[in-house]
Amino acid sequence: MLSTELNDELTRVSAGSPMGELMRRYWHPIAATMELTERATKAVRLLGEDLVLYKDRSGTYGLIDRVCPHRRVDLSYGIPEEDGLRCMYHGWMFDETGQCVEQPFEETVHPDGRFKEKVKIAGYPVEELGGLLFAYMGPQPAPLLPRWEQLLYDDAVRDIAISNLPCNWLQCQENSVDAVHSEWLHFYFGNYTRTGNAVPDRDQPKTMKIAYDEFKHGIIKRRLQQGFPEDGEDWVKGHPVLFPNILWVGNRAQTTTQWRVPVDDENTLHISYYVYRAAPGTTAPKQDMAAYRQVPLYEPDGRFFVDITFNQDYMAWITQGQIADRSKEILGQSDVGIILFRKQLRQQLRVIADGGDPMNVFRTPEEASPRGIPMEDVKHRRLTTGRYTPGENGVSPIIPLIEETVKTWADFVPNPA
Repeated sequence: MLSTELNDELTRVSAGSPMGELMRRYWHPIAATMELTERATKAVRLLGEDLVLYKDRSGTYGLIDRVCPHRRVDLSYGIPEEDGLRCMYHGWMFDETGQCVEQPFEETVHPDGRFKEKVKIAGYPVEELGGLLFAYMGPQPAPLLPRWEQLLYDDAVRDIAISNLPCNWLQCQENSVDAVHSEWLHFYFGNYTRTGNAVPDRDQPKTMKIAYDEFKHGIIKRRLQQGFPEDGEDWVKGHPVLFPNILWVGNRAQTTTQWRVPVDDENTLHISYYVYRAAPGTTAPKQDMAAYRQVPLYEPDGRFFVDITFNQDYMAWITQGQIADRSKEILGQSDVGIILFRKQLRQQLRVIADGGDPMNVFRTPEEASPRGIPMEDVKHRRLTTGRYTPGENGVSPIIPLIEETVKTWADFVPNPA
């Protein structure tokens, strides 16, 4: 268990807090690119700050303070202009750095005045990659945006699922280093929700061994289940948990990346990034921009929707409370990965306290394009089912594109019986 003081240190993300300062060293996804194509402004809350994300008419993205400093109105209702975002109330305009660049009436009565030069609000860099918009809120100079390989795959289609979870980011990310929950939450409980019977599913695996190994980008998670060989990829290779808040799982045909982005101390923006790759020698259907959708969390009666894998996870994280009280937990052998991850967090807090760059903060193009990160080519002996299977609630708008893509693997590697 953790003391209350240490739990606060690892969970609180406001500016000036230890974890808030660590999280500000990273680029975080805050929206799907398509969202700003459909509507040019979006209210955003990130690391405890209320902001507005916008795209001006020149195509430049900005992330600035949501409140106009003039009369305190909400700039998410602002008007994107050629070179900035104009307040709808009195016409003040701000560029992507937060600098006021126009004050129409002030400039009318004082043509030579320089009042606007003295007005500046918070403004943070935004970059687009792989159908996502990323923001950086830390000290300058900003590091390079990591070009994780799944963001760059050719011959692929992409589907983004966005969830707003009323709980702290850490209980979401700790799930990534909890290998044993899968057989109980996703099989035993999953069977119970489907059938009403509290008996093992016939396909329920039994976890025999777990292992977590630190590597340069985080932790490699490995799990050996009954009936699988020790020389199989699930045990020999495993898959990565990328520091500080990313899980990457899948195989050579399809991968899922999950970002657990701290909105504030008690809320998390969860982004699931599904990439479906065409088999070698084939071509994925054309997709101009990654699709996105919002994930429903609740049934009509207010209970959590728990019929699909990731929604079962969301239920488990949220029901721990807005901030889990780790001073009352009782850990066992299944929790060695959680203990390792917490240790890693504390190590990286010390790194920034000493003035260094923490893990996965990249300053050169070579560093920012990591390749060869371990990932199973075939996971649990299965490459693809050949059909679309949702990972969480809601309907993807590109199911025909996904199914066309996964079918390219039908003759490449036969699925085992």
